[in-house]
Amino acid sequence: MSLPLSPVILIPARLASTRLPDKPLADIHGAPMIVHVWRRAAEAKLGPVYVACAEEAIARAVKAAGGEAVLTDPNHPSGSDRIFEALGKIDPARRFDAVINVQGDLPTIDPALIRRVLDPLQDAAVDIATLAVEITREEERHDPNVVKAVAAFGKTGIARALYFSRATVPANPGPHYHHIGLYAYRRAALERFVALPPGQLEQREKLEQLRALENGMRIDVARVDTLPLGVDTPADLDRARALLAPKS
Repeated sequence: MSLPLSPVILIPARLASTRLPDKPLADIHGAPMIVHVWRRAAEAKLGPVYVACAEEAIARAVKAAGGEAVLTDPNHPSGSDRIFEALGKIDPARRFDAVINVQGDLPTIDPALIRRVLDPLQDAAVDIATLAVEITREEERHDPNVVKAVAAFGKTGIARALYFSRATVPANPGPHYHHIGLYAYRRAALERFVALPPGQLEQREKLEQLRALENGMRIDVARVDTLPLGVDTPADLDRARALLAPKS
């Protein structure tokens, strides 16, 4: 078992957002934000792309743009649970051997970042792959909303994740890495992960990926050079609109 040969990209999306209501449907130059995310994922050219929707309104928007969507239980506690249900619906024959989970609030993401997340799975020992970028702004080192990936990167730019935290770790001088919440799961790893109960550290840090580490699953991190814009507030939405403005 090494690099997956038949991946699928799944984008979990739901309307329930406290800081930006109906976020997936927010208009960006005539198209809902979720459609922009779907387009970026399709541009990665890794395999089929589906939006795993909590509500029919999202599915309608995606299908109107020519995309594929699947309805899922609106009460799922996490995106990983949502994509797992969607995977079972779209692929009962188990054709797909890996799942790339792209967050639905990344309308400006570079498709190259989506391709990069598969690289750690070239090692057969890796269950889950994710991304991180070196922190360059001092305030981010101490911001609990910036999740830090603890990993010792070598020349390949891929390293085993030792921990994830909201705290400023590791201690003492040296680089810190901003975790990017984009994941590639081997199918068996996703199945195992969603069957596990929430972990102690997961609940303490409010970081779902710690459940995998607590249960002996291996997560490797690929280092990248850019941080995609996550849209969580009206100000973020304005930035996304500016970045995606048609060039004159």
